[in-house]
Formats: sequence, C-alpha cells, structure tokens
Amino acid sequence: MIKVADEIWLATSLLHLEHPSRDDFSIVEIVQRAMKENVAGGFRPGLQVHASVHCVATKPPNPAQHKMLAETSRGRRRLFRPGDKFHRDRRNGKTHPVPEDLPSKYRYLVEWYEHDYSGRNGNEKRAMGLSGASGSVLLNFNGGISREDAKRMRKAIEEACERIEPSEWSVPARH
Repeated sequence: MIKVADEIWLATSLLHLEHPSRDDFSIVEIVQRAMKENVAGGFRPGLQVHASVHCVATKPPNPAQHKMLAETSRGRRRLFRPGDKFHRDRRNGKTHPVPEDLPSKYRYLVEWYEHDYSGRNGNEKRAMGLSGASGSVLLNFNGGISREDAKRMRKAIEEACERIEPSEWSVPARH
C-alpha cells in the first residue's frame, strides 16, 4: 500500500507534468488528483491533512518531517525544490518517494523530479548554475566534512589559491 505522503507527492507531480505553465495548485486539486489516480482505492482521510500540513516544508513537523511540498500562498502548493525554505526540524525530511515505494508505472516521476524539476528552482539563472547555493541547501552538507579535512582544505586554498607566479604572467615579445 502506498504511503499517504507519497500519494500526495505523486498527485502533485502529475499535476506539474499535466500543467507545466502553472506554478502551483490548490490543496483541493492535489487531493482530487490523488483520488482520480486511485492508487490506494480512492479517498483516504489522510490526503487532506498531508497536503495541508504533513508534507509542507515550512510547517512545524506534526509528526512527519517530510518536505515534499512548498506553500506558495494560503491553500496553494507546489513540489519542494532544493533552495526552498523549510522548518529547521524538517532539515532531514524526505523530499520525494523512494522509487520502489511507488507503483512501477509511476517510478519515472522520481527521475523527472530529480533531473528536471528540482534543478529549475523557479529561477533560470540558478538552473543554469549562475548563482551560488542558498544557505538552506548548504546546511544539508553540515557535518559531511570532518574538521580535520576542512582545515586541510583551508590551508591548501590559502597556500595555493592566492599566490601569484610572476612567470605565469609573462607577455610574449612583439616583433
């Protein structure tokens, strides 16, 4: 049986694919799309609360820590993207289902999300890699590098990156 959070993510993903010009969807649209897909037998009482609270990145976890949806305005949602704001207690929250947790005919959605949707960030410059990562994205790497490795990296940068080698700047003689 598919988890309710995964069902909400799946419905929202399908809405994004079906309506690529739209930025977001109402909670009602998301729940109706989940019911239409009928992957879990139609309406389940948890659909509404998952689309409203449990999957929303900026809401305090209660109890789920998912950050599958971003609230764009009251009652409106879109899929979460790296760089979106999120509640500090959802830092390690799940942003999308594990493909094996979805019925096989929907597993392509995870690849679409990871390769196409997530990189767009709603900002073409960011999608093209022309701006740096936000602090919230960088926090995901907190603790990923040991203090010792960080010290060695800092030392290497200070020793090599700010040194100017005069021989590298020689100008060829004009004839």
